[in-house]
Amino acid sequence: MRRKLIAGNWKMYKTANEAVALAREIWAQAKEAGPVDVLLAPPFTSLHAVEDVIRGSAILLAGQNMHHEPQGAFTGEISAAMLKAAGCTHVILGHSERRQFFGETDEGVGRKAVAAHAADLTPIVCVGETLAERDGGQTEAVVERQTKAALAGLSVEQVAETVVAYEPVWAIGTGRTATAAQAQEVHAFLRKLIGKTHAGAESTVRILYGGSVKAENAAELMSCADVDGALVGGASLVADSFLKIVKGATI
Repeated sequence: MRRKLIAGNWKMYKTANEAVALAREIWAQAKEAGPVDVLLAPPFTSLHAVEDVIRGSAILLAGQNMHHEPQGAFTGEISAAMLKAAGCTHVILGHSERRQFFGETDEGVGRKAVAAHAADLTPIVCVGETLAERDGGQTEAVVERQTKAALAGLSVEQVAETVVAYEPVWAIGTGRTATAAQAQEVHAFLRKLIGKTHAGAESTVRILYGGSVKAENAAELMSCADVDGALVGGASLVADSFLKIVKGATI
């Protein structure tokens, strides 16, 4: 059985003090190793502060992005080694907002995934289609292109340890959510695709759903055979709603 993973992406919210307060609320109820993995991805400026709160607990820590080079003259960027030093075990790569607003490419995400594994960080690779692409019947073509590029430089063993997050762009921050059937369809497609590109990894790789996940729909989404957890945005900014999603993954 693949262990469920609920990851909270705090995006550009929470100062260090605010992040500590939220992390403490979550830590109080999720610090023990239960049937679900819990992960927090605060802004870079809050990583050390949040790590102080969750240190010694079962809660995981992730960066929201990283550069593919180990160091260099890249003003404003952050390296895998810096994330590791801050206590991170994971890093989110290729989020739709990074692709949409900062011009990140499929190939660039692939370079970052290779660099993450080289630094012993687990990448959470995001893929997903826009509304126009879904309406145009391009969902499978889009996520196949993105997934192949992201995983191209990885071994079977590395892909098995990678986390893939399917996040339909049309469902992020819009209040719209893919139905459980829609999510399962794409997740099953992705698992089959990984079985073709990296045979043997498909049974182990965790595939999360991301896109307006909330307490009200978490349990239904998580009940799908190929949905291994959730990448949560807005609902992760309030401890109560995030913890309800975590609970929904255990049902």
